[in-house]
Amino acid sequence: MIRPPDPVALARELLRCPSVTPTEAGALGVLERVLRGAGFATHRMTFAEPGTDPVDNLYARIGGGAPHLVFAGHTDVVPPGDTSSWTHPPFAGEIVDGALYGRGAVDMKGAIACAVAASLDHLGARGGQPAGSISFLITGDEEGIAVNGTVKLLQWAAERGEKFDHCLLGEPTNAAELGDTIKVGRRGSVNGTLTVIGKQGHVAYPERADNPVRGLVTLMSALMAEPLDRGSEHFSPSNLEFTSIDIGNPVVNLIPGEASARFNIRYNDCHSAASLRTLIAQRTQAASATVARWRIDWQPSNANVFLTKRSPFVDLVTGAIAEVTGRTPALSTTGGTSDARFIKDYCPVLEFGLVGATMHQVDERTAVADLTTLTAVYRKILDRYFA
Repeated sequence: MIRPPDPVALARELLRCPSVTPTEAGALGVLERVLRGAGFATHRMTFAEPGTDPVDNLYARIGGGAPHLVFAGHTDVVPPGDTSSWTHPPFAGEIVDGALYGRGAVDMKGAIACAVAASLDHLGARGGQPAGSISFLITGDEEGIAVNGTVKLLQWAAERGEKFDHCLLGEPTNAAELGDTIKVGRRGSVNGTLTVIGKQGHVAYPERADNPVRGLVTLMSALMAEPLDRGSEHFSPSNLEFTSIDIGNPVVNLIPGEASARFNIRYNDCHSAASLRTLIAQRTQAASATVARWRIDWQPSNANVFLTKRSPFVDLVTGAIAEVTGRTPALSTTGGTSDARFIKDYCPVLEFGLVGATMHQVDERTAVADLTTLTAVYRKILDRYFA
């Protein structure tokens, strides 16, 4: 007989694994042990490529038929920073005043623990086998450069003939209360560097030089002046933000020969990455009458905009959340990127997890009651999905 784990106890065990990207630190081993004990077939894979750190990943499945629901997530976490700033140690999994503290509590070890507990509870009520298939797709590379994690794990699964019908990703989607938000899409993200080339010279003889800082300020101002768009039906307006200005000049009496500024654009479905690059180049060119030499270097991007359209699956998840929490969640596309950007190429994906107010912060924490409630939500989704 399958005995489902206590989601709080499992979350604490995961939090005690200091799995800062790309270190696994035992977190995947904890999940593998629990899932294998419940009858899941488990597979551990390490992916790597030149110039990157190798990353451990876990795939586990029970059942052999359709429908196939996959829970996705990541056990890697961002660094805790100065641990002396934490009220409770970041990798101790302490519970104080009804809150579970630790790096990854909400992003997203807590949700993984809830999904595992709910799945095993569901299976236990049905003789140990689903009316279809349940799987877990867990990586250790979401908070990093995301090249040796979910993207390769999905490719590996596809090569094995694994086919997913729907996916739930346990990112911390809720803004204030559990049940207030589902993520049904994500904006795209691209990074670029704008460089202006001038002529180096002595600051006392500016007529002999060409200061690129003036041109850089001109072009930056032009790119920030006009909105990229006014938003769309499901997305807020696209946004360009300059994040650094880099001149590399260690002295005060030298006009530099070159000046650069890095920027990021979070874009909606009014654009593709390619069309956005063309638009930015056109606007830069239009503003460059007094800037003789400039260029834009674009970084490769694997974060394209996407939207999961309204469907019976969306309605099923929304209804389950409303029934358990008493709240009808908003369907949102706000926030940063997630591994859903890879999963959407294989099946429809929704994101629903804990309240994200403290993710990546000192004293990251979740209410213990929310872990219980999220487990109940996932259990309700499973019951409805396989009804």
